[in-house]
Amino acid sequence: MTVRRIIIGISGATGFAYGIKALELLNPMDLETHLVISKAAKITGNYEHSKSQLAQLESLADVVYTVDNIGAAIASGSYKTIGMLVAPCSMRTLAAIAHGLSDNLLTRAADVVLKERRRLVLMTRETPLHLGHIKNMEMVTLMGGIIFPPVPALYQHIESIDDMITHSVARALDLFDIDVPSLPRWGEDLHLNQKSE
Repeated sequence: MTVRRIIIGISGATGFAYGIKALELLNPMDLETHLVISKAAKITGNYEHSKSQLAQLESLADVVYTVDNIGAAIASGSYKTIGMLVAPCSMRTLAAIAHGLSDNLLTRAADVVLKERRRLVLMTRETPLHLGHIKNMEMVTLMGGIIFPPVPALYQHIESIDDMITHSVARALDLFDIDVPSLPRWGEDLHLNQKSE
């Protein structure tokens, strides 16, 4: 694969900002981003962001697909990617992925990533969880996916919501071996301080 590609899926859970942040962090990197947004995510996005922010979102991605375009490139295993991040991932999308229900391009792309043994990271957003949610998380994990709820790292002395979102998304991107230079890492500054003493 000469071009490194990553798929970003945005589904209908609250937390549309996680998908936006993923695209913002990936934008300056040498990676081709492929974006697919579910119908429910567009509704959530309208609640959580202004129309101008939503219009700007698609300009951050290299390729944008409609969720009904089931014949798109990312629906095929022969189209190589490094994997897919679903940010945020609703419980409905989690359930569809867990049970192999490829009923739209987002869930089909996730299914392809799993069957090709590529990296799938789901930033699941729901609380509290019932047993069905937990079982679906177990099923995805057993298939090789990674469940990554965006839990804030309060030890980083986060000063804003944007800091919290940035840290969570950067840690999720770490799982693809994508290094976000601004990501503070526990112990690295401590290690440097100990060397200089």
